[in-house]
Amino acid sequence: MNGYILASQSPRRKQLLAWADIEFDVIVSEAAEDFPEHMDVQEVPVHIAQKKAIAVQEKIKLEFPTHLGKWIIAADTIVVLENEIIGKPIDRADAISILQKLSGKTHRVITGVYLINDMESLKFSETTLVHFHPLTLSQIEYYVDQYQPYDKAGAYGIQDWIGVVGIQGIEGDFYNVMGLPVSKLLSYLPTKSSTTK
Repeated sequence: MNGYILASQSPRRKQLLAWADIEFDVIVSEAAEDFPEHMDVQEVPVHIAQKKAIAVQEKIKLEFPTHLGKWIIAADTIVVLENEIIGKPIDRADAISILQKLSGKTHRVITGVYLINDMESLKFSETTLVHFHPLTLSQIEYYVDQYQPYDKAGAYGIQDWIGVVGIQGIEGDFYNVMGLPVSKLLSYLPTKSSTTK
């Protein structure tokens, strides 16, 4: 029996857990990704991750009793530019506009993680600074049209073409920008590759 449940349909998070040799099942959360208006931006992704985890925990109780007792891993990633949270683009024009905002600037990527089982819960966040080169409109339009980053906060994936040509550097965990700070997560999970917490 696999010991963990990933409360996400994100292909990046699934890939990262697989790379870390963590065995898991996926149960998707339908929790709304909203948050209180005046919440500190650092707390927002943890708040949303908590909502996802609790929603999946309730779903397991009702629909998947064989998964009772397993750790649920939920995460949410936000992009923050000058204290403004930049979410997923709604369309092509929005994606282009977002990338024009990020061009030539440094922004924060914050991933909140919430872990819960029947006995306890844990939470943490990780922040990475991302420095973008100035991007031309043609570069931005090419990226949006070729990669269609509509499911990504900040309208980009660091593992995509734009990460190779457009990112000057980062300060912090690369995989955090992909959507999950795996090394930090491992320090919280009782796995064969984790450290004692």
